[in-house]
Amino acid sequence: MYELSLIGIGTGNPDHVTFQGARAIREADLILIPRKGENKADLAGLREEIIAQVTETPPRIAYFDIPRRRSDDGYLRGVDEWHDAIAVRWQEAIASHPEATQVALLIWGDPSLYDSSLRIASRLNPQPKTRVIPGITALQALTAAHAIPINDIGAPYLVTTGRRIREEGWPENLGKVAVMLDGECSFQSLDMGDYDIWWGAYVGMKEEILISGPLGDVAEEIVETRTRARADHGWIMDIYLLKKRGI
Repeated sequence: MYELSLIGIGTGNPDHVTFQGARAIREADLILIPRKGENKADLAGLREEIIAQVTETPPRIAYFDIPRRRSDDGYLRGVDEWHDAIAVRWQEAIASHPEATQVALLIWGDPSLYDSSLRIASRLNPQPKTRVIPGITALQALTAAHAIPINDIGAPYLVTTGRRIREEGWPENLGKVAVMLDGECSFQSLDMGDYDIWWGAYVGMKEEILISGPLGDVAEEIVETRTRARADHGWIMDIYLLKKRGI
């Protein structure tokens, strides 16, 4: 039996790794690193860089390939089957190192906020003892980069996805919404004259890009910048905060 540590490593900046996270990396005798294709090879490289920075003798690394997600049978079913397939890859990588008793994965942001590593871990058989090491989230990095608070005084905010904004519109009676996992720039589906936006890509990294202002004034710039950045890097991670005026 082994212990599985899901270690939040922030948004790609090695400085985001906490002392607790660094200690957990040093304690691991096997670290799993996903590969997502040639265009995203630098994501694996960032994990390797973090491991090298916090360890004198790096642990063994087991690479595994992320399977493609199906989308032809509904979003939720596709995600569920995709998680099953990823769990199989984890299981195979761990089984190839039966001597490992401390297994770790380095998770972007925090394993418990808009991340599926805990759901995937629940599919492993037998079930390992799992611990979570919290990390800086993209949402924290975004608000820090723009030097803004996420909430207004005494007011709630919502963290949601671009898909829900497109399908359901703006949530009733809410003034602020943080949007993650949005490859479609779903803010374009809103009445852009009613909102302000704080957008960021690669937040916390040396490639960081920030744009903010009235949505109607900067929406086109965000779309064009996002397209160009994705072409330049082969991948993009972005997030934004919207505020509806008058609420």
